[in-house]
Amino acid sequence: MCKALHMDPADIRRLIEAGFNDARVEVMSDDNTHFEALVVAAEFADKRPLARHQLVYRCLGALVGNEIHALSITALTPDEWRERSGET
Repeated sequence: MCKALHMDPADIRRLIEAGFNDARVEVMSDDNTHFEALVVAAEFADKRPLARHQLVYRCLGALVGNEIHALSITALTPDEWRERSGET
């Protein structure tokens, strides 16, 4: 019998933060296998959504598809985040 491996959202947040310079990262999960991530990083400027997601996936490597069964990513630049959140 195989034991399912689980990840803690805080561990995923730290892995993503390590791959970016001064990013805002929030990771949520109800079951520690399906995750939602908000990543706000200047590195996303002038990149299409697919390229932004690839930058996030690169931080997580082989965990995606294994310990991280599913990951929904919202990847925004700081300006896009300010527009969406109403922050100044």
